[in-house]
Amino acid sequence: MQMTDSQRIPASRDKVWAALNDPDVLKQCIPGCQSLEVTGPNEMTVTVVFRVGPVKATFGGKVTLSDLRPPNSYRISGEGSGGVAGFAKGGAVVRLESDGADSTVLHYDVDAQIGGKLAQLGARLINSTATKLAGEFFKSFAAVVGAKAEAG
Repeated sequence: MQMTDSQRIPASRDKVWAALNDPDVLKQCIPGCQSLEVTGPNEMTVTVVFRVGPVKATFGGKVTLSDLRPPNSYRISGEGSGGVAGFAKGGAVVRLESDGADSTVLHYDVDAQIGGKLAQLGARLINSTATKLAGEFFKSFAAVVGAKAEAG
């Protein structure tokens, strides 16, 4: 599965970059996130609960940041297991582009693979769920980062 999109964030590129690297902000914004802990430089463990059609699963996994080019871009990679529901692994290249002094356009290119029960649900359902979850993340992220930017 592949997804490419962009989102305008009402904050400077430096503030957006800082938020993308802040575990507390990420935990607030990731739909269904139960826990997110930094385990090392550029590494985190995460537990997320979500539903795809009739399958509800708790995924535990590891996330790694690489190819860091502050405050411009990085690659985020991860893999997780949801027990009998299956597994998910993939990554995204995230790129930030200034849009004036107080706005940033966040571009992302996602490539992910799933297996197990989830893979049996069909590409259309998987893709629509992934698109919905990405939309929820970025809407929440823009609200949190925009509020922090306004607060100073």
